[in-house]
Amino acid sequence: MPSPSPDHPGLFIRDPYRFSDAMLIIPPVLIESLQCFDGQQTDLDLRAMLVRLTNDLDVGEIQQHLIQALSSAGFLEDESFERMEQERRREFRELPVRAPAQAGSAYPAEAGALGDALSRYMSGEGAPAAADGDLLAIAAPHVSPEGGWQSYRAAYRMLRPEHRDRTLVILGTSHYGAPEKFGLTRKNFATPLGEAVTDRRLVDWLAARAPSAIEMEDYCHSFEHTLEFQVIFLQHMLGPGVRILPILCGPFAHSLYNGGNPENDDGVKAFLEALGELNDREGERLLWVLGVDMAHMGARYGDRFQAEANAGAMSQVEVRDQARIARINASDAAGFWELVRENRDDLKWCGSAPFYTFLKAVPKARGELLRYEQWNIDEHSVVSFAGMAFSK
Repeated sequence: MPSPSPDHPGLFIRDPYRFSDAMLIIPPVLIESLQCFDGQQTDLDLRAMLVRLTNDLDVGEIQQHLIQALSSAGFLEDESFERMEQERRREFRELPVRAPAQAGSAYPAEAGALGDALSRYMSGEGAPAAADGDLLAIAAPHVSPEGGWQSYRAAYRMLRPEHRDRTLVILGTSHYGAPEKFGLTRKNFATPLGEAVTDRRLVDWLAARAPSAIEMEDYCHSFEHTLEFQVIFLQHMLGPGVRILPILCGPFAHSLYNGGNPENDDGVKAFLEALGELNDREGERLLWVLGVDMAHMGARYGDRFQAEANAGAMSQVEVRDQARIARINASDAAGFWELVRENRDDLKWCGSAPFYTFLKAVPKARGELLRYEQWNIDEHSVVSFAGMAFSK
């Protein structure tokens, strides 16, 4: 992404997988040379480009420094990166719990301060609200709680004390997970509020029924925020030791780009059928929670326009968002996916896989839109999201 520092312009690079903790800023004059690191071009190609970019024949030192900086940071596909990746994956497998990745950045790291923040989010007009006994699921955002608290509140105020005895099946977007895969973990989720207990019995039951579609102890769990944000709200509403079944849903890329439905993939089909069987078997012992955002528009997301929430092009985005929401509320999985496939999802709904997974697993759920929002995540980019509830 562009460097956030005016004093250090250039291209800012970091590793979203957190195999590497390094952060680099490539100076503007050298950015074009990154094209040479494609596995096809040679050192001579890089040298020739650097000569052209700098108008200097003596680029040996620049070339060596660039290569070493990228390699030591873990940004080249080489032995250094391979060691980092293996070490981080090993560390996650050996951890006794899933540690909080967002504490101290997206929300307070101290229990008292986090409790105060969550109480502030959940207070105000319309809260608390009672849900009837037919509640099957809620859908909440996974944007920063500070940005999306009103939609979080709309969804989470539907919970009642008796829901604390259920296993909370959390379906979250896997932003960096493998396509057509579902990420599971047996680890409990630790947060500043306590330790949410993962229902290992159900994890193992799913893993046995759809092994080809599952990444067990998926490393993406270690840093993905979409489940973590739901856990802190669930702990605040129902108690720190809530029982959860955390599932990361990778994108359904094949059907998105090649047509058809996600279950045309045999692994996806097996997993969706297993989730449906789980819902039929466990019934009242489950409550579903979706951690989902919707459209991602503007400069940050590759669009050629500057997006402003609830204005200009975003007004038409809302119309299209509402059409998809209507299909979700009607439990029309096929109709929803048909809208997602339009223009290969130019709305960039990162929550489409969790929504579709839920619609296939719980086909008799009927949804209600509680609140819809658009939020400028930066000056030129907008994310849309909602709070929703589903009943029998």
